[in-house]
Amino acid sequence: MNKTGDGQEQARQAAEAGTRLLTHVQRFNWILLGALVGGAAYFYSWPVARSVLIGGLLANASFFMLRRDMNSFMHNFSQAGMNLQAVKRIEKIRFFVKFYGRLAVLALVLLVLITKVGIDIIGLVVGLSTIMFSVIVVVLSKGSMLYSAQRLRGA
Repeated sequence: MNKTGDGQEQARQAAEAGTRLLTHVQRFNWILLGALVGGAAYFYSWPVARSVLIGGLLANASFFMLRRDMNSFMHNFSQAGMNLQAVKRIEKIRFFVKFYGRLAVLALVLLVLITKVGIDIIGLVVGLSTIMFSVIVVVLSKGSMLYSAQRLRGA
């Protein structure tokens, strides 16, 4: 195989490894969220556990939509063909509008939850933090799968 073919194959393998890593993050996050909700219900109370659950569901939904948007962005970007600059600019704008729109909606939902609904703020923050903890744990434990191709080549 030529160098171009090798580069494309490595890029494909890296993309597959990244997808597997994100899948592991999502699986671990659901397990972590279940354990935190169960622990909060057992050690504290249902309102605290409900707050952890709501925070975790909001974080999971936001992460899932970000992953979907990022996959769409990368797909559209890779299919740009000859008109790369125009597509690049449009896709960037579309991605950032969606990202900041989702962030604004999340901020409004959190504002309503905190001001109108009796919710435990500490539990909500713990639930919102599950994605961060999941990313850290999974990347530290399985992150090497992303770089295994480079390690094998000695790069």
